[in-house]
Amino acid sequence: MPIISEPLSLDHVDIHSDNFADDAFLRAGLKLNHLRMIVAIEDSGQISAAAETLAISQPAASRMLSEMESILKTALYERVARGVVLTTFGEALARRARKILLELREAGREIAELKSGKGGSVFIGAVTAPAMSLVVPAIDKVRKSFPGIEVNIQVETSNVLARELLAARHDFIISRIPDDLNPRLFEVREIGIEKACLIVRSGHPLLQGGPSSLSDLSDYDWVFQPPGTLLRRTVEDIFLGAGVPVPGNIVNTSSLLLTCAIVCKTDAIAPVAIDVAQFLASQNSQAADVRILPTEFEINVKPYSLITARERALPPSARLLYDLILAEAMALS
Repeated sequence: MPIISEPLSLDHVDIHSDNFADDAFLRAGLKLNHLRMIVAIEDSGQISAAAETLAISQPAASRMLSEMESILKTALYERVARGVVLTTFGEALARRARKILLELREAGREIAELKSGKGGSVFIGAVTAPAMSLVVPAIDKVRKSFPGIEVNIQVETSNVLARELLAARHDFIISRIPDDLNPRLFEVREIGIEKACLIVRSGHPLLQGGPSSLSDLSDYDWVFQPPGTLLRRTVEDIFLGAGVPVPGNIVNTSSLLLTCAIVCKTDAIAPVAIDVAQFLASQNSQAADVRILPTEFEINVKPYSLITARERALPPSARLLYDLILAEAMALS
């Protein structure tokens, strides 16, 4: 295959033409580890990080990339200041490689389930609020009706979950699409609005009076999710919109457990989903030391959705849980 100077997607190559045999790449030596490598390069943007993902040395990773370029007879990546980026050809190969690796993972899952007699495995991700209000009740229903189904759930920020979905590490997520990702990569069904509140320790000075105003809050220590996360941006926008200084004494953490520990032992304030705050305040543990701080304002976060990767079918067990979560959301709306 000659090197083509114009940008071209592998999607447009006629694999049934006389000049391109169906298994040309395989016969030329393209291997499964080559596919893993191109996906790892796209995910990390660094050869060293991709090598670590595949548990090989960086020189071995570089040789593997050279092998791939020799097989495809075109450049797959370019070096940039902070690592590497895929060319048009590399992006096309990575897109196909993800689908191939996903199908192999699903084949392994299906065979393992057939061998064990289990009902299947589901891999989902969710931001905190719907994980509490929707996923937990749906899992309870699944386990009562289909006790063989194994559910794997990751609770994280939307920025992390969307990328995990694209990397085929989740069947579906309950989240939002980050602004820096192409929304056409996803199938989206909006199911709810996340309401948040502020939590403080019992005995906090602000609990002594009436509802707190923004001007009452900015001088206190705060515990926020990392910069750029949606709940944090929402709270910051509330301060900015009211012309009140954004809090300056901040601890950043994505850990809910650490957030509760700091709030319970200090006068710090933290924004969390209201479902989480109500759950924490009702438990017979030190976490129950948190209280919801009454405020003169509401914290309504951008709606969250059930999200799947476009053109990727859900396995039966994942479809079952997806439908139960959707029904749970409809019942609450």
